[in-house]
Amino acid sequence: MLDTAFENEMHGGPADFRLAAPFAPMGDQPEAIDTLVNAFQQGARRAILRGVTGSGKTFTMANVIARFRRPTLVISHNKTLAAQLYAELKAFFPDNAVEYFISYYDYYQPEAYLPQTDTYIEKDASINEDLERFRLAASHALLGRRDVIIVASVSCIYGLLSPEDYRGLMISLRVGQEFPRERLTEQLTEIQYQRNDYEPRPGVFRVRGDVVDIFPSYATEGIRVSFFGDEIESLQSFHPTTGKVLGSLPSCLLSPAKQFVMPKNQLLDGVGRIRQELAEQLEAFDRAGKLLEAQRLRQRTEYDLAMLAEMGYCTGIENYSAPLAGRAPGVPPPTLIDYFGKDFLCIVDESHVTLPQIRAMYNGDQARKQILVDNGFRLPSAKDNRPLTYDEFDARVPRILYTTATPGETERAVSTVQAEQVIRPTGLLDPVVEVRPLAGQIDNLIEEIRAQTAIGGRTLVAALTKRACEDLAQYLTDVGLRCEYLHSDLDAIARVDVLARLRRGAFDALIGVNLLREGLDLPEVTCVAILDADKEGFLRSETSLIQTAGRCARNVEGRVILYADRRTPAIEAVLAVTAAHREKQQAYNKAHGIIPQSARRAINEDLGGETPGAPGSARARRGTKGKIVSEPPLITARQVAEGSVSPEDLQSALRAIEQEMRQAAEALEFERAALLRDELRALRKQAGL
Repeated sequence: MLDTAFENEMHGGPADFRLAAPFAPMGDQPEAIDTLVNAFQQGARRAILRGVTGSGKTFTMANVIARFRRPTLVISHNKTLAAQLYAELKAFFPDNAVEYFISYYDYYQPEAYLPQTDTYIEKDASINEDLERFRLAASHALLGRRDVIIVASVSCIYGLLSPEDYRGLMISLRVGQEFPRERLTEQLTEIQYQRNDYEPRPGVFRVRGDVVDIFPSYATEGIRVSFFGDEIESLQSFHPTTGKVLGSLPSCLLSPAKQFVMPKNQLLDGVGRIRQELAEQLEAFDRAGKLLEAQRLRQRTEYDLAMLAEMGYCTGIENYSAPLAGRAPGVPPPTLIDYFGKDFLCIVDESHVTLPQIRAMYNGDQARKQILVDNGFRLPSAKDNRPLTYDEFDARVPRILYTTATPGETERAVSTVQAEQVIRPTGLLDPVVEVRPLAGQIDNLIEEIRAQTAIGGRTLVAALTKRACEDLAQYLTDVGLRCEYLHSDLDAIARVDVLARLRRGAFDALIGVNLLREGLDLPEVTCVAILDADKEGFLRSETSLIQTAGRCARNVEGRVILYADRRTPAIEAVLAVTAAHREKQQAYNKAHGIIPQSARRAINEDLGGETPGAPGSARARRGTKGKIVSEPPLITARQVAEGSVSPEDLQSALRAIEQEMRQAAEALEFERAALLRDELRALRKQAGL
C-alpha cells in the first residue's frame, strides 16, 4: 500500500529539531550539554547525566536532542512523570513531532489462573481511547518523519506489530493519483477501519458520493478525499464535529486503526500455524491424561480462530502474535524500539528506578503465562507475546543517556562518559546533612519538628516500616504535634490529599517509609529526618538516602538529619557527595552574585481537600486545568451507606465524576484522573453497583 518514494524518504540523515526556549543554558548545563553531545558524536554508546534535583535536567536533555539531531525515545518509570516530560518537551519543540506512548488502559487486570483455588481470572481492561490515539500517533510519526521525540513508559518494551508489516499496511494518497474509491474503502476495511456514515469517531470512515471522509484513529482531524472518476481530485483536513475545512493537503499517509493488524494473506497463514500448534498441544495433553485442560484449550482456541476468520480480529489477539507473524518460539517480539530504526537516541529518565523495572518485567510476565499454558487456558506461543528481557532491550538500543541523581551499578559499569549537573538556576544549595546519635532520637525529633514549625517549615520523617510510621504518628500526636503518616496502604486519593494538606499547613510533620523519594515536589519542607539511618539495606542505601534527602532541596532552609551511631558506607557517601555539591554551588553563586531563593510552586488545589467519598468530604470539584465543571450534588460513601441519596442523584454524581475523570486523562493529568477513578469505585462499591 505504501509507495517506494515515501519509503525512501524514511531513511537517511540527521533530523531537524528546533528548540524553542525563553532562556539559554546556564550554570553547568553548557558543559554537560557539550560533554554529552561530543561523546555521542564520537561514537559513545552509554553516558550518564548525573543531575541533582532542580538542576534543569529536562532542559539539558532538550539541548542534547536538538544538537545531536536523532529521533529520540525518552523512557520514564511511571505515567505521571512521563506526562510531565511530554508536556515539557512538547513546549521545547513546538515544530517537531513530540508524542506520548504509555499503556492505553485506564484499568487493567491481566488474565491469570490460581491452581491452588482453581480460580480463573479473566482479563479485564478499560481502554482509554485518548491514550490509544497517542500510541497510534507515535507509531504513525515514527514511520512518517525523522524529527520525532517519543516519551514512553516501560510499556514500550512490549510486543507490537512489526514496523515492516505496519509500514506495508499504510495507505499513501496524493492529489492526482489514480486510486479508485472502491479500492480505498476496501483497503481501509483491511486495516481495521469501520464504515460508519453517521458517527464521526476515530477509526471509522464514511462515504458520500465521490467523497470519502476518514477519521484516523491517531489524529483529532479528519481527512476528506474527493474523487473525479478514479482520480483523487483533492485532499483536505477538516474538523470532525463542524465539518469545517482546515486546509488542503498535497498528500497524506493513513496508518492502521489498531496496532494489532495483519495483512490478509499473513493472517490466513497465521491461522494455519495456530491450528497446527493447537493440534500438537492437544495431543500432549491427551498423552498426559489432562482431558480437562485439553477441552478448555480446544474450546477457547476454536472460538478465537472463528473470530479471526470472520472479523480478522479477536479479543486477546496479542496472545497469537507469534504464530500470526511467523516468529519461531523464543524469538523476541518487535516493539516500539524497532520503529526507530538503527540510528536513534534513548534517554532513560530516573534510570536508577527505570532500569530495575525493565529488568523485572519479563520474569513476572512469564511466570503468569506459564501457569495459563500448563492449565489449558493458552497455547504455548502466548508466552512469546511478552516484554523484552533486559539484555534484549540493551542490545536493540544503539546509544543511551541515563539521567539520575543516583546512578546505579548498571549505569556506571557500561557508561564511558559522565556529565555532572549540580548548579540550580535558583541558586539553591544541597541541604546541610548532619549525623545525630540514635539514643533519644525520638525526643530529639520532637524538638526538631517544633523548631521547624516555628519558622513555618514542614518536616519529613523516614521510618523503616509501615507499623513504625503509624505508631510514631500516633505517639507524636499524643505529645501535641500535628503529624500524619503516608505509606503504600493508603490509596491514591488519600496520598495526594495528605501531601496537599501538608503543603497548606494542615499539619507539620509527615512520616513515611519509601514514598518520600522520587517525584515529590514539596518546597515547604525545611527538614528531612531519617531514623535508624545506619540500618543497612535497601531503605538505607546510598541511593535511598540521597533521594530522600533531596526532598528538602527546594527550600533555602533545607537540612537533613541522619540518626545513626555509626557511619555506614552509604552515610559516608551522602556526606561526601553533599559536601562536594555545596562547595561547587557556593563558588558558582559567589562568582555570579546569586542569592539562593526557595522554589515556588502553586498548591494543586484540585488534588487537595478532604478524601472524596469519606465522611465529611468537602472537596471542591474542578475540571481540567482548574476549570470549574458542572457541579453535581456532593455525594459521600457515608450518605450512600445510610441510604440518604436518591438513585437519580447517585447516578447523576457517578456520571459527572466519570466525565471529569476522562477529561483529566485527556489532559494528561493522571494523578487527578486516578483520584477520580478511586472515588468512582468507592461510591459504586458502597452502592453495590
